[in-house]
Amino acid sequence: MTKRYVVYSSKISLTADSAHEIHDVMCANAVANLGESTILVYPNQSPQIFSWLQPFKLQQPEENFVQFYNIQASLKTSIVPLPSKLKYWDQKLKIFSRLIYQYYLPFQVFPITKIIHTRDWNCVKAAVRHQTPVIYERHYFQKQMYEPAIVNSPFLKIAITQSEPIRQSLLQAGMPPEKVVWLHNGFSPAFLNREPEDAQAWRKQLLNAHKRPYLAIYSGALYRFKGVDLLIDVAKRLPDCQFAITGGTTEQVNTYRQMALEKGVDNIQFLGWILPRSRLVSLLQAADVLLHPHRSGEAANFTNPVKFFQYMASGTPIVATKIPPLMPFQSIPLAAEWCPPDHEQDLAQCIESALTRYPKKAEGYRSNIDYARQFTWEERAVKIINYAGQDSELLEE
Repeated sequence: MTKRYVVYSSKISLTADSAHEIHDVMCANAVANLGESTILVYPNQSPQIFSWLQPFKLQQPEENFVQFYNIQASLKTSIVPLPSKLKYWDQKLKIFSRLIYQYYLPFQVFPITKIIHTRDWNCVKAAVRHQTPVIYERHYFQKQMYEPAIVNSPFLKIAITQSEPIRQSLLQAGMPPEKVVWLHNGFSPAFLNREPEDAQAWRKQLLNAHKRPYLAIYSGALYRFKGVDLLIDVAKRLPDCQFAITGGTTEQVNTYRQMALEKGVDNIQFLGWILPRSRLVSLLQAADVLLHPHRSGEAANFTNPVKFFQYMASGTPIVATKIPPLMPFQSIPLAAEWCPPDHEQDLAQCIESALTRYPKKAEGYRSNIDYARQFTWEERAVKIINYAGQDSELLEE
């Protein structure tokens, strides 16, 4: 029986603003791209009655899944035929949990698993109890103590966090120091592809109607702590620059559009999420400058710089705020300008400086592109496999 690298996610919903779900898909995709036989396993969002009786089976990702996540065809998926949300079962009888962690994973998934990679602690416990090697990822602060029998088991290979503060919280909760490391998330190598014709088409679409010379773009989630609201005030200060904002739920997009309308700002557009996601590659290359605003506060201490890596890979000059996760990059000779968080005047001046100092290059700034290469999802996957001590078993020629 062929054993595989399995990524288990407790939820894959194809909702555009779920960074954690995107993380799970891209982790699986990266390992598949490295040549390892890889499966992404996740529960069904719309199960049929008694569908849980169906046996485990592999399938090619559906086209909407491929376009949404911009993945490669080598990845296989398996939808667990169990509901991820069924209120009565989940809250009253706990049948769902028992089916997933006591039946489905142990008897259907673990037997074909070489190692399983997950953010789901219940999956970790099930894997350890059934002597299946497991990689655990934790994206939030850990508040409860871990069970010693689980964290000290040789089958829990490594715990991955995205920042040092979260790593410290795992240590305080009882995770052995030798089993927890922190790594940045990654970016898709597709952002390294040059798409000059598509980029020019974006510029025509976004600039010609407004007759402005410069295009500034923000791409990502539209939560307030990301500092997106500051960009409306910044746009008002920079009338010669057209701002385009991607991402966000429909409600968030409508809220920001109304905010811009009330403030009389007409040089900012909220585009929503760009789908298929592959179109984002050329959009970032179309900009004169890419924006990474962020407010200060707790979230600023451990926000993972995926957007920053995508920006670097595009070769477009960057304007970034000085928050702790980005500080190591301030000393790197990149085409970038830096400003303090929270202040639209400083951010506006920083954008003006970037536009003057770094004129647009169709081929992009090589310093940014070359430095970004070390932060792909594939490079991250190799590090994780090595940390897990599986390099002799995985990625075999």
